[in-house]
Amino acid sequence: MQHKMVAPMAGKVIQININVGDSVEEDDEGLVIEAMKMETPIFVPCNGVVGQIKVKAGDNVEEDDVLAVIETE
Repeated sequence: MQHKMVAPMAGKVIQININVGDSVEEDDEGLVIEAMKMETPIFVPCNGVVGQIKVKAGDNVEEDDVLAVIETE
């Protein structure tokens, strides 16, 4: 099953803390987005393995854009 990490707001991806193939746990800090000069961590929604990362550092994203996909069994 796939779970998507989505952007809660428009902003700029400034840090990616996960890689494809990494085992992750719910509430791990996956990415950081900067919006209005504030840094907002984006947390992993569930335990699993990172299947895809759809953004790179420096990308601008809109609210609800998919940032990464977590694969679960």
